[in-house]
Amino acid sequence: MAKGKSSKKKTVFVCSECGATFPRWTGKCNVCGTWGSIVEETVSPATKTQFRLEHSPQVKPITSIKESTDVKRITTGIESLDEALGGGLVPGQVILISGEPGIGKSTLLLQIASQMAKQGKKVLYVTGEESSTQVYLRGKRIGALDENILILADTVLENIIETIKKEKTEFVIVDSVQTVYSEQLESIAGSVSQVREVSGRLTELGKQLSIPIVLVGQVTKEGNIAGPKVLEHIVDTVANFEGERGHAYRVLKFIKNRFGAAGELAVFNMTSKGLEEIKDPSSFFLAEKPVGKPGSVIFPFTEGSKPVLVEIQALVSKTVYAVPQRKAQGVDINRLAIITAILEKELNIFLKDKDIFVNVVGGINIKEPAADLPVAMAILSSALEKPIPQDLAAFGELGLTGEVRSVYYTDLRIKECKKFGINKILIPYSTDINDPSLIKIKHIKEVLDVLK
Repeated sequence: MAKGKSSKKKTVFVCSECGATFPRWTGKCNVCGTWGSIVEETVSPATKTQFRLEHSPQVKPITSIKESTDVKRITTGIESLDEALGGGLVPGQVILISGEPGIGKSTLLLQIASQMAKQGKKVLYVTGEESSTQVYLRGKRIGALDENILILADTVLENIIETIKKEKTEFVIVDSVQTVYSEQLESIAGSVSQVREVSGRLTELGKQLSIPIVLVGQVTKEGNIAGPKVLEHIVDTVANFEGERGHAYRVLKFIKNRFGAAGELAVFNMTSKGLEEIKDPSSFFLAEKPVGKPGSVIFPFTEGSKPVLVEIQALVSKTVYAVPQRKAQGVDINRLAIITAILEKELNIFLKDKDIFVNVVGGINIKEPAADLPVAMAILSSALEKPIPQDLAAFGELGLTGEVRSVYYTDLRIKECKKFGINKILIPYSTDINDPSLIKIKHIKEVLDVLK
C-alpha cells in the first residue's frame, strides 16, 4: 500500500519577544535570553510570502546621494501632534500606537481621521475589535462623521489590502494589528508569525503606495506592546499613549521616530467630546502646584527637543510597619532606593524609620537620570519640613558619592524654566552656561543651603 502524505501539521516554537524560531520547546530563548517566552505555532511552508525586487539595487558613494527636499508632510489637523511628529506625517510612514485599554487610542485616531477627511483625503478605518456601529456611535459623539471616512469591519489581511488598493485611500488606520490575520498562515491572529506577517505586508504596501498607515497595538499586563519586538523594528514610528484612568489628561509619547526626534510629547485633555490638545503642557501640569508646602519641586522634563515642566512631590512620614515603605509613581522604584541611600550616607539623615512616597504629578513616567536631583530635594524638603521656593527648579544626576553630574538638553531646560518666570535653577556645577539665575552645585550637601 502506497504511503500517503502525512496530514500532520508542521509546528515550530517561536519566541514571543524577539521572534526567533526553534525546533523544540525550551524554557529560555537562546537569542534574547527571555524565560518562558517560547510558544508553539503552526506553519505552512508552502504559502510563505515571497518578496521580489522590481529592479536590481545599485551601489553608490554616500557623497553622491543628495538630500530630498520635495517630501511634503501631511498635517493631522492637530498642531501639537504635528510638532511631535516632526512637522506632520510623511507619505508612506507607518506608525504604531499602543496604550492601555480605554485610554483613548481609538478616539484620538478617529479625530485624526476626521481632520484628514476635512482636507479632502479618503480615509480607511479598519476595525477588528469593534463593529461598524460602535465606531459610528463614537464618531457621532465626538463629531467625527464625514463621507470621506470609510469603515471596514474585517480582520482578514488580504481583504484589507484589496480594499486599500480598490478604494485608493490616502490614510489608513488598523485597529488593532493583533486582530488581523493572513489566510496564508495557519496560526491564529495575534501570534508571533501573524503579527510579523501582517505588519510586514502593511508596511510594504504603505511604502509602495506612499500612504501613511497607523497600526494600533495591544499591550501586555506589564504595559509592553504585545507581540514580537520585530514589530517595533519594522515600523517607522512607535508612540505610547499614557495616562491615569482617574484623570482627564493623556500623554502621547513618541519612543521611536525615523522622521523626527524621539521622546517628543503631545498632551491631550479627555472630554465628553473627545480629546482636546493642550498646547502649553507646562502650564497644565503646574496649574495646581501647592504654595509654601514642603516636598514639592519643579523639574524640567525632556526626552526630546521640547521640555515640559512637571511637579515632583515627596511625602516622608514615620512608619508604623517593621519595614518602611518605599513607593514611587512616575519614577523607577530602584532609583528611589539608591537616592534614599545617598541621602542617608552623605547627609547623615536617618530615613530607615520613615515611609517615603514619590509621585510625578500628571502621570508622566520619567526614566531620565536628570530627575535624581529634584527627587532628592523633594525628599529632603518633606523630611526637614522646609518648603522649596516657588520660583526654583532643579535637574541633575546623582552619583553614588553624592556628586551632581551633568545631563543633556541643559540650555533647553533653562529656557523653558525662564519662560514661566522661574528665577532660580539648580544645575550641575560642570555646566558651562553662565547666568546669574543659575545655582551651580557640586554635591548634594549644597542643597541644604538652598532649603534654609
